[in-house]
Amino acid sequence: MNSISAFQSGIAGVQSGIYGANQNAAQIARAEQISTEQLTEALVQLQANKQQVEASAKVIETSSEMIGTLLDITV
Repeated sequence: MNSISAFQSGIAGVQSGIYGANQNAAQIARAEQISTEQLTEALVQLQANKQQVEASAKVIETSSEMIGTLLDITV
């Protein structure tokens, strides 16, 4: 996987994680209208979304560092 592809995957992961977090937050906001099981699932998924965004941000950071190193080497 090249640096650009990794960067794009990181961006897609962040976007997906944020979308999922928004979906789960909306479900949590309706806590009085859903079952305890659904609320628990939404909370667990929200935590998973957070971890996805954090991991994807790390992919972006690492990819950016790799691109910077390659530019330093070729300049």
